[in-house]
Amino acid sequence: MEINVAKQEELDTLIDIWYEGSVQAHDFIDESYWKSQKQAMKETYLPQSKTYVIRDQSHIVGFLSMVDHVIAALFVDVTKQKKGYGKELLNFAKQQNDVVTLNVYKKNKSAIRFYEKNGFLVKKEAIDEPTNEGEYVLEWRKDI
Repeated sequence: MEINVAKQEELDTLIDIWYEGSVQAHDFIDESYWKSQKQAMKETYLPQSKTYVIRDQSHIVGFLSMVDHVIAALFVDVTKQKKGYGKELLNFAKQQNDVVTLNVYKKNKSAIRFYEKNGFLVKKEAIDEPTNEGEYVLEWRKDI
């Protein structure tokens, strides 16, 4: 497993991983919402963040996007989940920062379990404006 900065020509692969993962993990949000976000992910969100890819041999199997100390996206190919890639990406984020925060939908129970198992704590609740879904703000601190 190796983690590198994402290249411009890898964006389409990252969008595919993000889209498939979003649809699978967020079955409580209509798929049309995720389709409507594809262009913004490619043209705005990913370019605005520092994005890293994780590979299995030479294939990209997941990615992490950070904006300062905030995880904006962490996705692993749906066919490669539960193999440690997400944890590797999370550990990479922790090595770069003393504090890491992220938002996760309240209904995304498996993601909440994943983050809590990796030392994150719920800090507050919020509402995601575009979807009107409840979410948690999670935080990890190096000193805990």
